[in-house]
Amino acid sequence: MPTPTSFHADFAQRRFDLDWVRSGAFLLLIAYHVGMYYVTWDWHVKSPYAADTVEPLMLLTSPWRLALLFLVSGVATAYLLERRNTRGFLGARSVRLLVPLVFGMLAIVPPQSYLEVVEKIQYAGSYAEFWRLYVTGYGGFCRGDDCLIVPTWNHLWFVAYLWVYTVLLYALARLAPRAVQWSRAQAERRLDGLAVLALPIVYLAAARWVLARPFPSTHALIDDWYNHAVYAPVFLLGFALAGTRAPWAALERLRWHALGLAVLGWAFLAIYNGLDDTVAIPLAARRLWQVVFGTQQWLAIVAVLGFAHRQWNRDSAARRYLTTAIFPVYILHQTVIVVAAHALQPVRLAPPLEGVLLVIGTLAICFLAYEGIRRVRWLRPLFGLALRADSATAGPASPVVPAAAS
Repeated sequence: MPTPTSFHADFAQRRFDLDWVRSGAFLLLIAYHVGMYYVTWDWHVKSPYAADTVEPLMLLTSPWRLALLFLVSGVATAYLLERRNTRGFLGARSVRLLVPLVFGMLAIVPPQSYLEVVEKIQYAGSYAEFWRLYVTGYGGFCRGDDCLIVPTWNHLWFVAYLWVYTVLLYALARLAPRAVQWSRAQAERRLDGLAVLALPIVYLAAARWVLARPFPSTHALIDDWYNHAVYAPVFLLGFALAGTRAPWAALERLRWHALGLAVLGWAFLAIYNGLDDTVAIPLAARRLWQVVFGTQQWLAIVAVLGFAHRQWNRDSAARRYLTTAIFPVYILHQTVIVVAAHALQPVRLAPPLEGVLLVIGTLAICFLAYEGIRRVRWLRPLFGLALRADSATAGPASPVVPAAAS
């Protein structure tokens, strides 16, 4: 059996499958955020036709999409560390993540917040007036006790969390380098069968059971303990799985079983979500929902990773293009959706047609914008790209870990 001294992780082969997973998860994200405009859940702007009709479809991806992206980011971070070792790693990652985060908070996110206060509190000032209040931390955008905190990162919270987790991982790699090798040896040894399915399920279900109610999701970093309890360990798990062989083979073998059980879990979540608010739900049923949520979360991830490892571990021009384009498109997409949705409200299109137009229009605008961004040297770092185009996407690991948010 592998031991910390006998097991050597294999970083020679680029993981094309995980590039496809990142891109696929992001494309789902655009549809998901368009869906947020039409459901009853709170969001920045809301459709006049908002209802619970598409909420079951939203639940197809909402439990697991972000956890999947953090896991893939952990794998990508391991490849980056292997390439650079620790020399210059943290500085390079900080530039690649924090520059777009700060730029996004100052230039990309404000239109979302502006239209939010226009719709929710009927703010009548101009965008220029709003932006001045926004960057100075004005606290008066309130609806009752619910006040908008500005400046904000909105959908860019993923970038902030990813940077924090990367810093913690970097500290571990510097202070305890043998622990990195030990973690991979343990993953190779212990996650080579059903354990790769069962152990994360137990942990995620327990985290949901214990932390989800007292610490609801905020994406505010400092008080978001349930999300940290999920995303940080999943990020570290991805880091530990990087370069291993047996766990990925197990994920591939278990893909059909995981898919079938994940569909059953989604059906339960959808039925539960559809219960009338006037129905008294027993405590046992609420607890069961928490367990099923955590279980379905990992089952879906196993299915995605297993099928990707089996079917998508190959290169193509589309893979190379999307791997580079996905981060700038991610930065832009939610603002495009919010602005376009608000602009379409007076037209009163039927939701199915309007929703399709929003998805197609968002994709078109974001990718056209990327085509411009990648050609302007000073714009590239603001959107997470290197100063000049290079052959990074052909190497063993992408220098840009794509981001997404719910």
